[in-house]
Amino acid sequence: MKLAIFGSGKIVQEFLPLIKDLPEIQVKAILGTKRSQEKTEKLQATYGIEAAYTDIDECLKSTDFDTVYVAVPNHLHYAFAKKALAAGKHVICEKPFTLKYAELLELERLALEKELVLVEAITNQYLANYQGIKEASQNIGQLKIIECNYSQYSSRYDAFRAGTILPTFDPKKGGGALMDINIYNIHLVVGLLGKPQRVQYFANVERAIDTSGMLILDYGDVKAVCIGAKDSAATIRSTIQGNEGSVVVNGPTNTLESYTIESLAGEQETFDNKRHPHRMYDEFKQFSQVIKNKDLTFVKQQLEHSKIVMEIVETALADAGIVLGEEK
Repeated sequence: MKLAIFGSGKIVQEFLPLIKDLPEIQVKAILGTKRSQEKTEKLQATYGIEAAYTDIDECLKSTDFDTVYVAVPNHLHYAFAKKALAAGKHVICEKPFTLKYAELLELERLALEKELVLVEAITNQYLANYQGIKEASQNIGQLKIIECNYSQYSSRYDAFRAGTILPTFDPKKGGGALMDINIYNIHLVVGLLGKPQRVQYFANVERAIDTSGMLILDYGDVKAVCIGAKDSAATIRSTIQGNEGSVVVNGPTNTLESYTIESLAGEQETFDNKRHPHRMYDEFKQFSQVIKNKDLTFVKQQLEHSKIVMEIVETALADAGIVLGEEK
């Protein structure tokens, strides 16, 4: 994979040190804003990236890369991914895929028409521990309750309360707890159970954005609760309950640090199947193979998963009366 990275923020800075362990990926270019040019050029120099750009159209003219990793703020995902696909590039897009379901459908149409790879970078779907959790959840009898709690007090929340609206809490930029941390919970549940019958979102809303909230996914015989909070904190863990035992996911749903299988008698066994300490290793290892093999069957399968997530998100936001993005 010959890669261009769109963005120079926190997620990019987390990703770049991993490249040394993925020799099949060559980072050929990085795109940042004019405002962040100094930071972008510093990343270019530190990681030996061949080219740095501040203009997306100029960047996409390059034939040095075949794939774009879209890691810009949420509200720019759709526009940047669309430009990359139009230029004939494969696209790996950070979560959340888009702000609106219709935008994802448009990206899917464009990618499949051009036979290009389009996938969402959502760590938990690719982690070895997730495969273990899925298998374990099939051996605890009939599933009854899933509870995911990813609550982490945001370092930006105090500024938000004081009136400084940074992107993570800006509705125009696709911020909020649902789109930031709770979306990992949604992906975990959808990966286990698919599309729910009903969706409700009970959100704590301040300045038109959800600072925390409780998402209810009704699957008939199984009820799932996804809690995401950026205005408070609690022990971060998830529990999958069956009538013959339970699976406890230790740590956030974006890293899945380990999982513990508990019997009704109280017996416990903890597992950790990590292949690499970096949470993004497994997904990019997989993406590299998918692009090498142009595996559109895999792409279509993952897009179906992502579309269910986006449908849930759109329904949840509407239920809470939250509008994301610039109003048309």
